[in-house]
Amino acid sequence: MQNRLTIKDIARLSGVGKSTVSRVINNEEGVSESTRLKVLKVVQDQNFSPSKSARSMRGGSDKIVAIIVSRLDSPSENQSVRAMLPMLYQQGYDPIVLESQFCTDRVAEHLQVLERRNIDGLILFGFSGLDISMFTQWHHKMVMVARSMPGISSVEYDNAGAVELLMEQLIKRKIKNISYIGVEAEDATTGQQRSEAYINQCREHGLDVSIALGNLSHQSGFDLTSQVLKPDTQAVICATDTIALGVHKYLQLQGISAIQVCCVGSHPLLNFLFPNTLSVQPGYRDSGEVAVKQLISQLLGNSPPLQHVISATLGLPE
Repeated sequence: MQNRLTIKDIARLSGVGKSTVSRVINNEEGVSESTRLKVLKVVQDQNFSPSKSARSMRGGSDKIVAIIVSRLDSPSENQSVRAMLPMLYQQGYDPIVLESQFCTDRVAEHLQVLERRNIDGLILFGFSGLDISMFTQWHHKMVMVARSMPGISSVEYDNAGAVELLMEQLIKRKIKNISYIGVEAEDATTGQQRSEAYINQCREHGLDVSIALGNLSHQSGFDLTSQVLKPDTQAVICATDTIALGVHKYLQLQGISAIQVCCVGSHPLLNFLFPNTLSVQPGYRDSGEVAVKQLISQLLGNSPPLQHVISATLGLPE
């Protein structure tokens, strides 16, 4: 028979207030050990479900999944999140979106709050500096996007493959004087992996290396363009579409139109203003769909933690 007791009933049987029961169920501080044990005994004796109680205290939502993005204004992560939301709604989950701003302390704060609220699952956009010890309580109910950690499900992009695909297209067109603007190696994915792929491709094909590294902004792309341009430069590969916007702006102001700009990703504004940009799609939308499918499968007990890699493709914007 389904349990019909409420928090009010548990409070009455325990001889405490409803707020005390809520704190015990959500494992919050402010309750003496003797009171906590008394409430937990009633919960156990009455076969009461703490998780359902916690959900009733957070506004009546039955199931909740948190999505922690790096930046709310990230075009790539927005594409992924837009793919996640309809799938979560369809499965009966209410998503909440938080922002880390690439700050490990902020992620830790978010995790503490989410654990107290007893949410069902977590999708986290990973970045350099995160430590696996932060996710001890989450391994079985989380998926990390863009990075991987042992024992945690992940959905990664083929960063090296994306740059290799661009290099392959340029070489097919007999373009060999290729420069690169990327992100500092502290960023292991967008930074290190993509930069190393460019360098390795140059070595493999006997091409000169011309590279400059900065950050993810269009201003960085604008500022670094002059450092990689040579009299015979035929193309500039950019680690991201945002950087490519800055490169295009620099070339436009300098009246340079003969250089092919290439990038990983395709921001709608980039495609609108500079439709001749050669771009590779990392699979941002696909990553969102795969992340949700993997998470729900784990929450249902149908899958262990798995690692997924999304292949890059040439084509239209996602």
